[in-house]
Formats: sequence, C-alpha cells, structure tokens
Amino acid sequence: MRNLPIVAPNGMQVALGDVAHVHVEEGPGMIKTENARPNGWIFVDIEGQDLGSYVETARQVVSEQVELPAGYSVSWSGQYEYMERAKQRLSLVVPVTVAIIMLLLYLNFRRLAEVLIILGTLPLALVGGIWLMYWLGYDMSVAVGVGFIALAGVAVEIGVVMLVYLNQAWRRHAERARAEQRPVNREELRQAVIEGALLRVRPILMTVAAIIAGLLPIMLGGGTGAEVMQRIAAPMVGGMVSATVLTLLVIPAAFLLWRGHGIER
Repeated sequence: MRNLPIVAPNGMQVALGDVAHVHVEEGPGMIKTENARPNGWIFVDIEGQDLGSYVETARQVVSEQVELPAGYSVSWSGQYEYMERAKQRLSLVVPVTVAIIMLLLYLNFRRLAEVLIILGTLPLALVGGIWLMYWLGYDMSVAVGVGFIALAGVAVEIGVVMLVYLNQAWRRHAERARAEQRPVNREELRQAVIEGALLRVRPILMTVAAIIAGLLPIMLGGGTGAEVMQRIAAPMVGGMVSATVLTLLVIPAAFLLWRGHGIER
C-alpha cells in the first residue's frame, strides 16, 4: 500500500510532525474490562503445593505488603475460583448424601442401632483411601471428594449385605433356641456371627477384586483427563482394601457387642 501525502485545501503538503507528536511508549497489550471496570491479569503456575493453601498464603502476603490506591481491588480467580464454587456445592451435597444413606438404611433395617453401626464404622473404610492419597502425593480436590463419596456408597452397600446375613444367622439360632425352649447365650451368638460372616467372605472378596481390577487401568493410564480420573479412582482403590477389613472384621465385632448387650439385658 502506497503512503499518500496529506494535502491542505490550499495545495500545500502537511507533515505529520506539524499535527501530531509521535513517540514510542510502553503500555498494556490489551485493555480488558470486567464488571464495567478495567482489570489486569497476573498468571501464576503452582508446583509442589496445593492450590488452596498457596492462595491463602499469597492472599495474606498481598494484604500485608501491598497498599492499593483508592478504586483498586484484588480478586483471586481461575482454578481457585472454580475450587471454591465446588466446595460450596460439596458442602451441600455431602450432608444430603449422608442423610439419604441414613434414611435408606433405616428403611431397610427399621432399627437405629444397625444404622449407627454402619455409619460409625464408615470412617474406617475411608482410611485406605487417605493412605493411598498420601502415598501418591495427591492433594485434596474436587475429584478426590467425588472419589470418597463413591467409596462411601460402596462401603455402605457391602456393610448392608454383611448385616443382612448376620441377622439371618442370628434369627436361625434364636428360633432354634426357642424351639428347644432354652435361652440363647453369648457363645451361640458368637457362632451365629461367625456363620453369617463366613457366608459373605467369598462374595465380598469377589466384589472388591472386581472393583480394584476395573479401576487399576485408570490409575495406571495416561492421556487427556488422566489426572482427574486418577484422583477419582485413588480413594476407591485404597478404600476398598480397608473396607474389606471393615466388613469382615469390624462390623461382625460391632454386631456381636450390640447383640451381646441385648442378651445380658
């Protein structure tokens, strides 16, 4: 494109320096606005520290060492903002999930004691997931929270099956004692607990093995979205190990103590 001269009405050429002062000055490459206010972005890459604790530390340092002029403000956005929104949703979803689990358990057993046995021992099922997260170096995130919610559902389901078989074995022994017109004792209760628990060893181990085998490819895989999926699968893989111990040992022991207290009364 050819530069054309600026010609005045009287035919004289006007130089650019006669009408403007041209100089080079540094400035923003782009002016951005948000909520009708000009703003500038500072991008930070975090490594070796979780996002939440970094922002809390950075926010404290900024508030102590940076004096903002009138009309200026600082806000923390990006992944941190998404995480805060997800935490607000999880703070509502988790209590609602626990309430639904309690309601379904009560509708199934019709006794509050058995509901409390499962909910009281449920944190033990989450221990394996916490240990595996610590071993892998994962921080708490939304994906990890989703994994723990799924783990809690599976652990409760396995615990319900165990309690159902324990109750069935206990009823058989109690009916046999009534038919023989004699009271049941703690030794007979112990035999009923062992009988009911042994009936669930193979199905529970098969369920746990199938879940772990299905999640291991996710844990060991790569590609797009692998980091998120690994953090969902990690609590379940580790938690299923502790959930197996919970189901086969802790729940029968808690059932034995509860029913034994009823026999003594």
